[in-house]
Amino acid sequence: MTDVIRYDKLVRDKIPSIIEASGKTAVTDRIPSANMQAALDRKLQEEVKEFLESHSVEEMADVLEVLHGIAFHAGIDWNQVEAERFRKKEERGGFEKGIRLIEVREG
Repeated sequence: MTDVIRYDKLVRDKIPSIIEASGKTAVTDRIPSANMQAALDRKLQEEVKEFLESHSVEEMADVLEVLHGIAFHAGIDWNQVEAERFRKKEERGGFEKGIRLIEVREG
C-alpha cells in the first residue's frame, strides 16, 4: 500500500526535485497566473505563522522569499520595494527604538 500525504499548496520551485531525489513521487501542477496572488497570500500567512511560532532566522527568510515572490508576480522590482522601505524609514523612522504610542491629546 502506498502512503499519500496531500498538501495542495504552493511550494518553492525545487521542492519537487528534492522529493524525487529522496525516492518519492511528487505529483504537481502549475497554479494559473490568475490564482498566483491568492496562492502567495496563503503562503505568506503560513510562513508568518511559522515565524511567529519560532522567531527563527530560517522562518524569517521564508517570509522574505514569499514577499520576493509576491513582488515578482506583481511585476514590481525588489529594488523598488527596498527604495520605498528606505524612503519611509527616512521619513518616519524604523522600529529600532521600541517606541509605543499610548495616546494623542488634542489641545
